[in-house]
Amino acid sequence: MKLKFVMAFAATVVALTSVPVVAHHTATTLYSDKTVTMKGTVKGWRWSNPHCLLTFEVKGEDGQVVQWLAETQAPNTVYAEGYRPNSFKPDDQITVTVRPAANGRPFGLLTQALLPDGTKLGDATTGGRGTP
Repeated sequence: MKLKFVMAFAATVVALTSVPVVAHHTATTLYSDKTVTMKGTVKGWRWSNPHCLLTFEVKGEDGQVVQWLAETQAPNTVYAEGYRPNSFKPDDQITVTVRPAANGRPFGLLTQALLPDGTKLGDATTGGRGTP
């Protein structure tokens, strides 16, 4: 009886103290190695974990408007590169550099942004991976 109690107690302690395994994607397969610089209009900026998200519209060479979604690293990482919760406002005219999705969709990793007042955020040399 005592052995069963010790075994049950040990199993409970192990179950309650185990660390969950959390996987995270890598940018090496999701994004292209090249960068693309575009001028666009901000539609939204979400300052949140695990990634900040910028939605903006770009007019293509054919005149069609394409909505892009660009992500950054977490707020605590991109803060050092100048990004803030209020960095982008709807209808701001911006110039962004992204590493586009490898599948060709209008999605990418934001590496740098130039705001309407000339402020530069990010560092294109780090490829959107935060400060080196």
